[in-house]
Amino acid sequence: MSVQGVDVPTDGTGDPAAPIRVIFVCTGNSARSQMAEALLRRDGGPAFEVVSAGVSPRGVHPMTIRSLDKVGIDITGARSKSVAEFLGQRFDYVITVCDRARASCPVFPGGSVTLHWGVDDPAEATGTDEERQQAFDRALKDLAGRIRTFLPLVVNRRS
Repeated sequence: MSVQGVDVPTDGTGDPAAPIRVIFVCTGNSARSQMAEALLRRDGGPAFEVVSAGVSPRGVHPMTIRSLDKVGIDITGARSKSVAEFLGQRFDYVITVCDRARASCPVFPGGSVTLHWGVDDPAEATGTDEERQQAFDRALKDLAGRIRTFLPLVVNRRS
């Protein structure tokens, strides 16, 4: 099933008492996957166990921190993580948020559902600082919309 560009299977599997484990993967774990992790942590609450990683981590971008701060999420202590840190772990959902990560994301054990949400990389934006920050804010808004769609579908799938 696809809703607002989010592909979510609805056939229902898994232990409804266990937290839903999600990993968001992008290239650098500097912007998009960090944003998605922070949003799902906030909006999904204890029903979700959420992490993010990059195929080539390069540090959390300061504009990522600013965009999230604008919506009341503090990720000041966050760090970029390599997807290698999570190899061998089971996730219910593996969500890539860029085409490069989609092409090189490893396979995780346990029948994970793999989704792809192509989101433009705000770190590649050019222009003034204000224009670049706007690119980060747009990416955050895009991801927030996808997560608002994803949440009820996944929670209902588990019930």
